[in-house]
Amino acid sequence: MTAAPALPGLRYHLPAPPAQGAPTEADVVVYGATSGGVTAAVRAARDGMTVLLLAFDDHVGGMSAGGLGETDVGRPETVGGLARAFYADVAAAYHAPDPHWRVEARVAEEIFERWLADTGVRIRRRQHLRDVVVRSGRIVELRTDDGGRHRARIYVDASYEGDLMAAAGVTHTVGREASTTYREPLAGVQPSTNHQFSRPVDPYLRPGHPDSGLLPGISPDDHGEIGAGDRRLQAYNFRLHVTTSAGRVRYPRPDGYQPERYELLRRYIEAGVFELYGRTTPVRGDVYDMNNHGAVSSDHIGANTDWPTADYPRREEIFQDHVRYQAGLLYFLANDPRLPAPIRAATRAYGLSPAEFTSTGHWPHQLYIREARRMVADYVVTQHDAAGRSRPADPIALASYVMDSHNAKRVVVDGQPRNEGNVQHPLTVPFGIPYRSIVPRAGECENLLVASAVSASHVAFASVRMEPVFMMIGEAAGCAAAQAVGVRGGVRDVDYETLRKELVRTGSVLTWPPEQEVRA
Repeated sequence: MTAAPALPGLRYHLPAPPAQGAPTEADVVVYGATSGGVTAAVRAARDGMTVLLLAFDDHVGGMSAGGLGETDVGRPETVGGLARAFYADVAAAYHAPDPHWRVEARVAEEIFERWLADTGVRIRRRQHLRDVVVRSGRIVELRTDDGGRHRARIYVDASYEGDLMAAAGVTHTVGREASTTYREPLAGVQPSTNHQFSRPVDPYLRPGHPDSGLLPGISPDDHGEIGAGDRRLQAYNFRLHVTTSAGRVRYPRPDGYQPERYELLRRYIEAGVFELYGRTTPVRGDVYDMNNHGAVSSDHIGANTDWPTADYPRREEIFQDHVRYQAGLLYFLANDPRLPAPIRAATRAYGLSPAEFTSTGHWPHQLYIREARRMVADYVVTQHDAAGRSRPADPIALASYVMDSHNAKRVVVDGQPRNEGNVQHPLTVPFGIPYRSIVPRAGECENLLVASAVSASHVAFASVRMEPVFMMIGEAAGCAAAQAVGVRGGVRDVDYETLRKELVRTGSVLTWPPEQEVRA
């Protein structure tokens, strides 16, 4: 049974009408219309390929057009190619200095849609992977749950979850490696300093009575040994576009609203802490990007563990639970009479932006999948890359944002709630993401490139996962796909030096400092 929507019209899995006609044919099929999926498709098309882009829902652009109004850019000098062109187009749309790193969702999607139209990329929407046909180590057909069949010489998996990669039998992992796996000090279970409880709060249903059970949102698990591995993930949330304008839309009361879910937050506020708008940053005028901030906020900590490998009905349940949790949290803060009047007034000073997400009640359609599956390839990007101790010889993009991993669980330690898993650690130097990290191991799948669920440890992926980086990786995947088609080979037959020259020619930045590019 499909989970009921928490808000009208808002669903993860949107059914498509039955596919008609013969299988589609293209040089390159890109699965997942994330920002990296768009740049992969556009680059392959610009390089002369026929390209089919399969979008999971009705939209393109992933988180870049799904509420992530403030770009986690790191060092601006590291952003090149189509990613840099995107933010130049954002600047042009706003008549602002180039580049412009903050963008409203509808503006971002308009740019991506125009790029796809201008390059002749075919788009099919509401395309959900059912399975793949693999013969002799190659995908020969991708099949969707509407009965569609899609054939290509090269495939690109640009889904945040790595669904196509997994269906093709490519080696991958989920969760946090132990610190001993790659000798990473920040791996595995980590004590959280940021987004942590700063005042004592009773975590039990009946204060002072552990035998009464734990409040909602607290796991009965132990904190865990520092550095121990597990299958937990950094938390997901929705990045909302909120506004202080007179036309703001009141925070909605979700179906199935349960105020008792927020008792821990109520007690924390009673203890003197209110942090809701600590990471609400201006995007344009009176429109803001509302992100998680504080010990109890929009991150639905611990609720996403099943997501990476779940089927679509289970993901729908998780999606709706995230909507219900986050929408309910805002409704609670705006309306619950037990809260101080200034808290309710501060919450009601904002509301959803009426110009955004008009088909889903002004709530984002895209859940922020910060991390799901990750491929395990010949090269695994690790904390050593971020520390400058490893320098791959085949970089296709640079990552420069801090290693930023959100909390993974909330537990009780010494009678107090504690969040666990937050890592916010600066890089020693911008680091290269190698071609080998987007190519499956030899013998696994010869005609697949992975543009989002790349081969990286949990810690390193916390920097790699930023949207400008995904755009740059996607462009490199599109360029490599075109070259693989050109040599009538597989993705491992692509000559890196040829790929490097083509990426540099079109503005990609592959080394740090960038001046080294000229000497290469």
